[in-house]
Amino acid sequence: MSGYNAFANVYDKLTDNIEYKKRADYISALFEHYGVKGKEPVLDLACGTGSLTIELAKRGFDMIGTDSAYTMLSQAQNKKYAENVDVLFLCQDMTELDLYGTISGAVCMLDSLNHLECAADVEKTIKKVGLFMEHDGIFIFDVNTIYKHREILANNTFVYDCDDVYCVWQNSLKDDDRVDISLDIFELEDEVYYRSTEEFSERAYPIDDYKKWLSDADFEVLHIYDEMSDHELNDKTQRAVFVARYKGYKKPEER
Repeated sequence: MSGYNAFANVYDKLTDNIEYKKRADYISALFEHYGVKGKEPVLDLACGTGSLTIELAKRGFDMIGTDSAYTMLSQAQNKKYAENVDVLFLCQDMTELDLYGTISGAVCMLDSLNHLECAADVEKTIKKVGLFMEHDGIFIFDVNTIYKHREILANNTFVYDCDDVYCVWQNSLKDDDRVDISLDIFELEDEVYYRSTEEFSERAYPIDDYKKWLSDADFEVLHIYDEMSDHELNDKTQRAVFVARYKGYKKPEER
């Protein structure tokens, strides 16, 4: 996931509709409901430009943000200083997570796990989170569903026309529910548009696969929600939100 450097420069403009404050409120409420309080260490895995990380820090969590794209983290650091919040940002691939201590909670949002190259990488990442999670810690993550890949992303093309940025987003759906994504990005600078391209893929898996990977990593699935709600999944859910509790124990030397 280290090839998102061109995307990083325009990411915030293209995702202006995400409403990070509402998402942070939603996640904070889930953490509180399941026993993770403010001031406890929480990891934001694949944090991107840090918008959600910083909003969670403002709500009292001791935040760590990791991402494999240094240009994303550069944006995150700038926000951190502008907002005057205390967040530790680390440049790490999520499959090679290596923290300095344990965490009470973790989040991985906005379909970041779908960006991993294969099922083995998803399973490895979940186990890495467990390696640094305190007993009874909470892992909250969302994933794109197979429905979204087949019916919403599919072979469709989307156009984003923002201030100083024009982006053509082209999808190509494969038989294994992988969507190959190509971005043509045009940035306006000194009355001239400069073009860059970015290509990546997202992979969707059955909900039961995630349940198995969590169980194999000593996580207990507490609930699976439809995105940004307390509703159950349905056949048109586009993002599924998992809440899982770590039930494993580790000797100090294993951490």
